Amino acid sequence: MISTHIIQNTLNDTTDITGASAAVFERGGHILVSKGDVEGLAELRMDAFLRSNEQETENEDFYFVKLDLGTDSAYAAAVRKNSDNAAMTVKLLQAQFKNLLTAQKERIDKDDFVKNLLLDNLLQIDIFNRSRKLGLDYKAPRVVFVIESNGRDAVYDAVRALPFFGDNDFMTGVDEGRQIVVHEIRNREEAGKELKAGAKDMLKAITEQNIDCCIAYGSVVKELKDVSLSYKEARLAHDVRKIFYEDSKIISYDKLGIGRLIYQLPINLCRMFINEIFDGRTFDEFDEETLSTINKFFENNLNVSETSRQLFIHRNTLVYRLDKLQKTVGLDLRVFDDAITFKIALMVVKYIDYMDRLDY
Repeated sequence: MISTHIIQNTLNDTTDITGASAAVFERGGHILVSKGDVEGLAELRMDAFLRSNEQETENEDFYFVKLDLGTDSAYAAAVRKNSDNAAMTVKLLQAQFKNLLTAQKERIDKDDFVKNLLLDNLLQIDIFNRSRKLGLDYKAPRVVFVIESNGRDAVYDAVRALPFFGDNDFMTGVDEGRQIVVHEIRNREEAGKELKAGAKDMLKAITEQNIDCCIAYGSVVKELKDVSLSYKEARLAHDVRKIFYEDSKIISYDKLGIGRLIYQLPINLCRMFINEIFDGRTFDEFDEETLSTINKFFENNLNVSETSRQLFIHRNTLVYRLDKLQKTVGLDLRVFDDAITFKIALMVVKYIDYMDRLDY
């Protein structure tokens, strides 16, 4: 269905050119939008005209003509006869709305194609044939962004208004709370910079609407048939972000690192790993002081002096805590291999907790 906003803009543009007064009304005879002097129109029985088989009619004050807006509801336009251009305005409105409907149908066809493409519902030969029919470049490199937000229409408007969103880009939704942008790469040599800048622009535009959101994107694919792969990667990036990088509002598939590997491990294997590392102990047995020390030590790349300075403790106190941890779990965080093992263990614990909450 064509939005009321578009109908109003079309009516405004037409009447501004002709100088006529006009309105569009819908089934029941209610005025949907208007421009200029339409006094007396609301009192007329327009519902009778909408239910009739007539396509055009008139009275002493108005011309009336039915409009095809591509729905099963009837719409019509009324143009006041107080202008020399009134009859021409009727014809212009008919032509304008016919063109709108054509554009709307084309957009719906493309939207349906893109949704099925994302969901992997099309054969390769169908993708090639339909893309050619819809005028899409099959060989253009593309990437998929997935925007998670608590808004929909405002997100749609904010993103489409950006210079980043090009004429060959698409925006659609396949589930609640997620908007998907299929972006055609403009500069292949600078694709990485283009995607980072585009993600930042979208995040800023959306948050300026007081909408909280997170943006993830997949890898650049070289052909239209592989767009579903980029979409799956972007969705995976969102899931991994929630577990390991929850403070990040923007994340890309190629920056997931170890988190992506852990997320794809069987949960039973993860439990066995944790049981071996902690020798049957649970992660809850570590006190807050120990955990904050470990996290700060990792943040400072295993630098004892800098970590003790930021924790406002003596160097010997930090060494004592690390020695105590070594006695407990058998890992010395000052040794690179042991530090890597413990870091992975922390991430695996996060993953197990996340999966347990989902099951609950």
